[in-house]
Order: sequence, then C-alpha cells, then structure tokens
Amino acid sequence: MAFTPLHDRVVVRRVEGEEKTAGGLIIPESAKEKPAEGVIVSVGAGARDEDGDRIAMDVKAGDRIMFGKWSGTEVTIDGEELLIMKESDIMGIIA
Repeated sequence: MAFTPLHDRVVVRRVEGEEKTAGGLIIPESAKEKPAEGVIVSVGAGARDEDGDRIAMDVKAGDRIMFGKWSGTEVTIDGEELLIMKESDIMGIIA
C-alpha cells in the first residue's frame, strides 16, 4: 500500500466475525454488527510533545487490536475498505 498515515494515526483492516452463532445458526448479512477487531496495516510516525520530540507509538503494523464501535473514519484505499483512527481510539492489543 502506498498510504502512510500522519502523526499518531493508524490504518486498520477490520477482521470479519463469525457467520454462525455458537448454536449453529447462520447470521444474515443485514443483522451482523461491524467487528470491533482489526489488524493494523500502517502506522504513522507518532505525535509530538510540547518540546517537539516525537512520542513513540505503542502499536505496529501487524498487531491485532480491539477498538471502539464508532472509532475511526472509513476510507477506501486501492479498492479495499479500511479505517483510519488515532492511536488513542485503540482499546488494546490482542495477544
């Protein structure tokens, strides 16, 4: 991908959830919620503090993360739907 986010932003690819419930019922597309998990595709260089020093990012490309339901801005890059969000919108890294 030829897109690099600025400052403390990250580009995230959503990870699709299960299409069946635990009981085996198939969930129709219209009833599915958008997943709140994703994989980081690209990371900005980090924000700057008051002295102008760069604040290192806590996440890196390839990390599997959990984020808020309404976090980020949906964009289409190279025909793929992705999210751009600030690092502060990320709740945690899934190990």
